[in-house]
Amino acid sequence: MLERTATEERRSLDRRGTDRDDNVHVVKLFSGDYYVTNKPNEMIVTILGSCVAACMRDPVTQIGGMNHFLLPDSPDLSLKGSSEGARYGAYAMEQLINGIIKLGGNKNRLEVKVFGGGNVIESSAMIGSRNAEFVRNFLKTEGLKIVKEDLGDTYPRRLRYYPDTGKVMLMKLRRKEDYSVVDTEQKFAKVLKDKPVEGSIELF
Repeated sequence: MLERTATEERRSLDRRGTDRDDNVHVVKLFSGDYYVTNKPNEMIVTILGSCVAACMRDPVTQIGGMNHFLLPDSPDLSLKGSSEGARYGAYAMEQLINGIIKLGGNKNRLEVKVFGGGNVIESSAMIGSRNAEFVRNFLKTEGLKIVKEDLGDTYPRRLRYYPDTGKVMLMKLRRKEDYSVVDTEQKFAKVLKDKPVEGSIELF
């Protein structure tokens, strides 16, 4: 498995559980997080509002994982340029791709599915659309083809991903109580404003 800090290990333990109906290990993913595994019978779950999750796997080795990221809400964020803000998204993608490679996956075989990017709050910033556009542009630049996507619109999503098989279960959330994810993402966005931008990106 990947090397982790003590804090990451504690968080990993906090987010683990078991789905008795499916008899699989469940790993919960939070904003700004990622998880990679080479174990069978694991399911990664997350809830997305404006955030985007990329699900990737090497179908030969059955190694895969998911990330969950949000670009900083910056008025000068240009997705087509070398924006400082966009580097957060690039770092999130690098973590996932490099994590799969470190466990024995091959970048050239990656099966990619992307979800989220909903404009779940009334705002002229269209944060969800910017996140969706970023992930499409990043993957195109890296030569990685998207085989399945559900991006945009105005609703949150609950996502279940099985890295060993590539199966995705997606639920579109429309009840008022489901929109609590918006509060969580807004708190995370405030953290990003004070967090230094990550260093140079190296994909291998």
